[in-house]
Amino acid sequence: MAILRSLQAAIVADLSAKMVLVGGPRQVGKTTLARQCLDQIPGVYLNWDNRDDRRELRAARWPAGRALVVLDELHKWRNWKGWLKGEYDKHRAHLQFLVTGSARLDTYRRGGDSLQGRYHHYRLHPFSVAELVSPGALPDVRPGGEVIFPAPPRAAAGHMAALFEFGGFPEPLLAQSARTLRRWQRNHLDRFFREDVRDLETIRDLSLIEQLADAIPERVGSLLSLNALREDLEVSHRAVTHWMGVLERLYHVVLLRPFVSRRVAALKKMPKAYLWDWSLVGDPAARFENMVALHLLKFCHMLRDCEGYDVDLWYVRDRAGHEVDFLVTVDGKPWFAAEAKLAETAIDPSLRYFKDRLRIPWVYQVVKDSTRDVVDNGVRCLPVTTFLAALA
Repeated sequence: MAILRSLQAAIVADLSAKMVLVGGPRQVGKTTLARQCLDQIPGVYLNWDNRDDRRELRAARWPAGRALVVLDELHKWRNWKGWLKGEYDKHRAHLQFLVTGSARLDTYRRGGDSLQGRYHHYRLHPFSVAELVSPGALPDVRPGGEVIFPAPPRAAAGHMAALFEFGGFPEPLLAQSARTLRRWQRNHLDRFFREDVRDLETIRDLSLIEQLADAIPERVGSLLSLNALREDLEVSHRAVTHWMGVLERLYHVVLLRPFVSRRVAALKKMPKAYLWDWSLVGDPAARFENMVALHLLKFCHMLRDCEGYDVDLWYVRDRAGHEVDFLVTVDGKPWFAAEAKLAETAIDPSLRYFKDRLRIPWVYQVVKDSTRDVVDNGVRCLPVTTFLAALA
């Protein structure tokens, strides 16, 4: 039985007013989510990759009467935006449109016939601790206010361990088998490059962008030097920049930018890279940081997509070398910061440094292998299960 996703209720509610676009990585569960929506609103599912469905779709053969129309991978059709705009405007009185795809639909909508004002956009993430603990629920959080961390249920620790080992994508997570994970990763990456990248981007040499992707796991959590990558691959800086943009647009890589403020001499350009599938990261400390990063990004996207808040995720580093892994902002102002640690240690001095200089209201040190929950000079040190169970 499929696990109820936290976005489902919000998506179903929005379909009554506008069309809904859902983007996300390949095999993250978009089709399952769409079919769960069809269980609530009867209708039809059409996939652009299927020849028969494509014929029905281009002919615009829709159900008679009120119905939900799910269009999967529609962005692979070059003229999809203008066509969808026309069909929605013509049939919106009785048809609801849900569009899903393994690309950033908020990017591919731009240009030509804009869909502006006609849709709500969501990003479906891999499973999180909170989503496994409370299927179908969204956290009750007021951005800018204190995040409440209730004691998590006993099952949360098991979910946390499974997510750390197998990642958050449904197939390997639910199987919880090292063999399944290895086979799934190989198949997933092969289809990603041979289908998504090939179909949606102009890449002359796929092997080079694959080499770039292979180089990222060992750089997770570190400052990402595009110049160093350019030298390793022996290509131009322009090519590496373009390829990183492709990997970001197609939900393979998350590029976290530095937070810039007049209060500190912060770095301004160099990003940090994380993977949507953190199970690809071999080093335990880097994998843990990646996992926390994706949980926080999911939390920020939920607040943006569901509630419309201007919430962003950054890292903080100044020229003297002080660094904090994550900073969440609301309307451009610091909300809370978090530092990810594998084992319990003394409070990282950079947390207090940036708390004072950036006036960050709440600061956390999140520890994987610890059960202690204490506050030390304004910094709360707490178990990762408690922290992640309170997010989306």
